[in-house]
Amino acid sequence: MDAGAAPGLEGPPQQEQISHTKLSADDEWNLQQERMYRLHRGHESMHLEMIVVFLCALVVAQVVLVRWRQRHGRSYNLVTLLQMWVVPLYFTIKLYWWRFLSMWGMFSVITSYILFRATRKPLSGRTPRLVYKWFLLIYKLSYAFGVVGYLAIIFTMCGFNLFFRIKARDSMDFGIVSLFYGLYYGVMGRDFAEICSDYMASTLGFYSVSGMPTRSLSDDICAVCGQKIIVELDEEGLIENTYQLSCKHVFHEFCIRGWCIVGKKQTCPYCKEKVDLKRMINNPDPKNLEN
Repeated sequence: MDAGAAPGLEGPPQQEQISHTKLSADDEWNLQQERMYRLHRGHESMHLEMIVVFLCALVVAQVVLVRWRQRHGRSYNLVTLLQMWVVPLYFTIKLYWWRFLSMWGMFSVITSYILFRATRKPLSGRTPRLVYKWFLLIYKLSYAFGVVGYLAIIFTMCGFNLFFRIKARDSMDFGIVSLFYGLYYGVMGRDFAEICSDYMASTLGFYSVSGMPTRSLSDDICAVCGQKIIVELDEEGLIENTYQLSCKHVFHEFCIRGWCIVGKKQTCPYCKEKVDLKRMINNPDPKNLEN
């Protein structure tokens, strides 16, 4: 029997297989979603249990963190600060974020040196000024980066980037990165400044986080830096002006501003009486700090 003369005896046509190379991006996405749906069909109850477990774990974790911070605030601050300092190093190396890595490295080297100086015993009289100058610079730079980043994001959302022929993606990326730098280094600088302030004050002995000071403060000594106050109250001098708080304790102008504003302390470095930071910032004249 001639195979070529019997077209009616041909076998059934084979089903054409779909080639993924011929699918568009949308079709490929829809096909993946369909496969995921088939794979997880009938698992709705399990997914609900997973969500409940996740929410319960989140609530418990928050309660534990709050209690930890209330009872052991010092260890909580140290652990969270260490995580904020070290964890970004892993992601920057993995994702090749060399720009952030370079800035992180420079900040880490200088801050480590400042922290080393602040924890030395005996404490040098120049160390408190060095510490507060560095973290004041970090505060100003982070504040500027944050403001610029926020304005860049608003600038892009309002469409003003089109007037300068800047792509929306580029301007938005610049705003987000600047805002992140401002927030990240601002928080890091604040926490490190507080740690340095506690170490320096405890080394001098005029301040103790818990308990009474180990040294008695003389009228001619600044409790922040431990150096003599050269000039009298409300008088100009070659060294520095002085400030008198409502508790009548006198400090160098830069020292007390660094302690309260940069170090985030709201009490007198000696007697722990409450300091009105708002009044101090709004009234730079030392006379305005008196009762």
